[in-house]
Order: sequence, then structure tokens, then C-alpha cells
Amino acid sequence: MKNDIDALPNDPELLKKLLLEMSIKCAHFEEMFRVAQNKQFGKSSEVCPDQGDFFNEVDHVSGEEPDNDLDRDEPASPKRKKPTRSKLPMDTLRETIIYDISDDEKQCDCCGHELHKMGEDKSEKLEFVPAQIKVVEHVRPKYSCRNCEKTSTKVVIKQAPLPPSIIPKSFATPSLLSQIITSKYQYALPLYRQESMFKQYGIALSRQTMSSWALKCAEILKPLYQHLHQVLLQQRVIHADETTVNVLASEKSKCYMWLYCTGTDSPGNSAQATSNPNIVLYDYHASRASACAIEFLQGYSGYLQVDGYQGYASTKATLVGCWAHARRKFIEADIAQGKGKSGKANFAVNFIKKLYRIEIKIKELSPEEKYDYRQEHAKPLLNEFHTWLIKSSEQVLPKTALGKALSYNLNQWPKLIRYLEDGELNIDNNRAERAIKPFVIGRKNWMFSNAAKGAEASAVLYSLIETAKSNGLVPFDYLHHILKELGEGRTSVEDLLPWNVSL
Repeated sequence: MKNDIDALPNDPELLKKLLLEMSIKCAHFEEMFRVAQNKQFGKSSEVCPDQGDFFNEVDHVSGEEPDNDLDRDEPASPKRKKPTRSKLPMDTLRETIIYDISDDEKQCDCCGHELHKMGEDKSEKLEFVPAQIKVVEHVRPKYSCRNCEKTSTKVVIKQAPLPPSIIPKSFATPSLLSQIITSKYQYALPLYRQESMFKQYGIALSRQTMSSWALKCAEILKPLYQHLHQVLLQQRVIHADETTVNVLASEKSKCYMWLYCTGTDSPGNSAQATSNPNIVLYDYHASRASACAIEFLQGYSGYLQVDGYQGYASTKATLVGCWAHARRKFIEADIAQGKGKSGKANFAVNFIKKLYRIEIKIKELSPEEKYDYRQEHAKPLLNEFHTWLIKSSEQVLPKTALGKALSYNLNQWPKLIRYLEDGELNIDNNRAERAIKPFVIGRKNWMFSNAAKGAEASAVLYSLIETAKSNGLVPFDYLHHILKELGEGRTSVEDLLPWNVSL
């Protein structure tokens, strides 16, 4: 200890400088610790801004916030309604059981007269009937001529042709394939678990067989996937995101599943779906290089709404930023500053809250009306916020969590305000983040793909399931329909698009 003290310089100014540097480093490490601690033990999800909760996690903060009429116009929060049980669907198979008193009891205990029926009480209970498996046996009688059998060396045998099968020389039917595919890609049930489920029904169906079937189905459905790809590229606005996927046979430590979607994740009527179709497409690549996005987008020059990843900048699309990501940086800065403290990070979060209040108000308006309202109400707020960002960046150390949040927002600013240009643009990229979530959830169960071919097949199957869901279709019914139609070869790909199918 004495040697360490002797090593310190005697210059007071130099000592002050060293002390300041150590204080800054210590504060930086404390911020990193708080953020890491929150990631490990805190909530893993944020309150979604477009759900109308107005960022309740910061409502307790009384930090500095500019005065604005938007705050005063908000109605009081409605009282929580008492939960009620939803009615069971009337078209479900029903069985009626009547509980009646005996004939002897239908006499009045007072005067002995016969009782009359004054009404009845009904209650419903839901019974679950386990899935049933049946074997469909195809019998084709064979016919020949007995006379020719005796007199001719060439006997003609007549027999009805076997109906076409989706996978030749296999006992798989469209319904069985749809069940296997939706179980894995919609409900994240790995094939080894499905193998044990079939075993309970006395069916020996190995995961290798089911995997082979899934690969063949993906190959059969590829033309439909490619057609959806071409339709997606014709849209004015596309949302994009990407996430990691572990592929064992790949040389890369991290492979990526890219996602591109358009429309909304709320099914609309058929007229809306045709003009602005709901499409969700996954695209597998072994890297996160910009070439992956360039290849998929094929020169697309419309609006591309993304996060701050620079890989999309190499495309020809006009990039639109995401305010949810911008806000997330300030949330992290708020966590880093510690509990019970308020400051610039809280101010920024509350300011972004005002932008989302505007979006909630105009949610049901047309694109033209949204554009006009944003120009009148959102644009002045953004100008004010931009001025605050520039001023604050000069007052905050750049390597702190708050400094990084300010820098991110200033660097992304041209993209963040681009949603003002068109009423069809969203304030954030939550459309893509919600669309990629089913894949992320499924990845926690099946964990990895063995080879790139399997990951590519997963991309096709996930795409058709999520596109069906976003168009209000039951994925099992949709897959069953298209596999049956493609197997029989009677329907064009155009007729199998989700908005052209009536189930």
C-alpha cells in the first residue's frame, strides 16, 4: 500500500485529473452492472407503446417534461371491468343432458295440484375428446378376361388408377402432414415429442420420417413462397428484422433468420387484404451481411422500416427508423442511473410517450388523415425534441449509457422522422418484431437445425403459417387445403394465396 501511495504524482492538478478519470470509469462500470443486473433479473419484456398503456413503467417519475395539450386532453383511465366468462361457440358439437325430477315430485306439497314447467336453467361445460387416428385403406379391384387367360399369352388387366399422393409411395396424407408441420412450427412441439405422442396411439412414426416429410413439403410449397415473395416486393412499405439460429452443420458460429413482412398482424376484410396484403416471409442465411438483404429485396426501392442495423443501408430502399428502439436506449440509460433517480433519460421517455399518444389517437384514420395530423401535432414535438437532443449531447459524457442513447437518436434522426412523410408508415418496427417472435419462441424448444437445408425448409414453413395467421386463417386448415390441392395438381399458385382462399 505504501509503495502505491509513493507512486502517485506530487502534482495536485495531475492528481485531480487522475481522480476525475477514475470517477468516470467507476460510474461507467456501475452503469454496466445495473444494466447487466436488470437483464439477468429484471423484466424481459417492455410495455408495448401501441397498446395504450402510455409507458406505465415511468408514470411515477416527476422529471422535467414540456407542457403540451396532449397531456391535458387524455381521459381518465377507465375502471377495470369484472372478468366475465366468454360463451362457448354454438357451432361446436353439443350433447344435451336433462336433469328432471320424478313424476311423483311434480305435485305441489301444499295443495296436491300438478306443477307446471315455468322455465329452466342451463349451464355449459366443455368436454375434450382426444384426437383420433384412422387408417384409410385404398382398395382397387383388378379385372381380367378368363378367355384371354386361356387362349392368349398377353392378358389385359384393368384397374382404376390410384389417386395422386402429395408424397408418392408414402402413407402420409395432407391432414397428417399439416398436423406435424403446425405442431412444430406453430406450437413449437419438437419432432421427438411428436414421436412419443404418436407412440401413445400405437403408431410407430420416427422423427427421421417426419423430418423427411417436412423437407419434402417445404420443397412442394416453395413455388407458393416465391409467389408471396414477388407480391411482397410490390408493396410500398416493408418491415424487416433478423435473429440468430443455430445450424450444427454450418461453419459459422452464428447463422441468421431474416424476416420481411408487410401489412398488419390484424386480419382485415378481403378488400383490404388484396390492396395491402398481410405477408410474413422468413429467409435463412449463414451470415448477417448486407448482401443477404440485397439479394432478398432484389432492388426494392420503397420504404423499408428497420432498427438501427447498418446492414440495411446498402439496399436501395428508403430506410425508416424505429422509435421503439430509440426509446429502448433511454430505458437502458434510466436503469443505469439507478433506482429513485430522475433526469434526462426520464424526460426523453416521457417525450417519446407523447408521440405514441398521437399514434393511438389516429390509429383508425386513413393514411391521408394520419399524414395531416402528424404534420400538425407530431412535427412540432419532434423539432423540440431534436433541439433538446443536441443541447443534452453537449452536456453528457459520450461513453455513458445516456450519452450512447443521445448519440443513437441523433445518428438515426433522419430515419426516425421519416414516418412523417407518409401516412402508411408506422412510428416503429413492432410489426416485424411481433412477426419474428413465434420463431424465437420455437427456437427455445427445438434449439437448432441440423443442416442449412433444414433451416431453409423451416423458413418456408414458418412463412406460410405466419402469413396464414395474419390473414385470419387457421394454419392447419390452410396447409391441409393447399397440400391437398397441390397434390392433386388442380389449382394454380395464385388461387392458393391466403386472401384468395375461402375455408
